[in-house]
Amino acid sequence: MTDEKNYTKIKRFYDREYYGGQEHAGALPWHYRVIAGRLGDAARGEVLDVACGSGEWLRLLQARGARVSGVDISEKAIEICRRTLPDGEFHQGPAESLPFADARFDLVTCLGSLEHFLEPEQALHEMLRVAKSDAMFLLLVPNENFLTRRLGLFRGTQQVKVREVVRTPQQWTALFERAGLQVRQRWRDLHVLNRQWILSRGPLRAPLRLVQALALVLWPVAWQYQIYFLCVRARA
Repeated sequence: MTDEKNYTKIKRFYDREYYGGQEHAGALPWHYRVIAGRLGDAARGEVLDVACGSGEWLRLLQARGARVSGVDISEKAIEICRRTLPDGEFHQGPAESLPFADARFDLVTCLGSLEHFLEPEQALHEMLRVAKSDAMFLLLVPNENFLTRRLGLFRGTQQVKVREVVRTPQQWTALFERAGLQVRQRWRDLHVLNRQWILSRGPLRAPLRLVQALALVLWPVAWQYQIYFLCVRARA
C-alpha cells in the first residue's frame, strides 16, 4: 500500500524536524472554537482526528464532551497525545491504514494534513470505513488558487520539503467525491487572524501580516489560503 521508503522519510521528518524538540501544545486560535461550534452534536460524540499531531484540536473537543481518538505518522506526536489526553486512544501509523473498527466514529477530522499523505484517496476510504453511516467529515486543505500563492508571494509550508500536494477547490471536491464523500459546506480558515501569527515574524513584518490576515476575511472562499470542507457519506 504505502511506499515504505517514503513513509520512513516522512516519519523521520516529523519526529526530528517538524516537532524539533517542541511540544506544539497550547491554546488554539479562536477560529477553531468557532469551527467546533458549527459541528454540533457530532463534535460531542466519538471523534477521530487523522494526523492529530500533538492533540490541540482533540483537547478542545474533549473539553466539549467528545470521546477522542487520534492517529499520526509521528511517534513523538503520539507520545504527547497519550501524556496530555490519557483518556483518549492514540496510535502511531499512516492514515492509509487506520487501526480502528468499522463504523465507530460520529466525526472524523483531518486538518491541514491530507495534502501531505502519500495516498490521500486511500486515506479517505479508510476514514469512511471507520465512520458511522451518518457521520460528519471535516477536512481542512490548502487552496492552489490562494491569491497570495498565485502572485508568487507564498510557496508552501515547512512540510513542502517532504511532500505537499496543493489542489484547487474543484480538484479537492473531485477527490472527495471519488472517495465516496459529498461536500455539504465550505468555510474560510481564519486561524491566522490572531496576535501570535501576526507577530510571529517580528514587529517589522507585523503590519504586512496583519493586512494579510484581514484580507482573508474579505476575500471570497475561492481565494482563501485553506478551506474547510464539511462532508458526509455520499448516498447511492
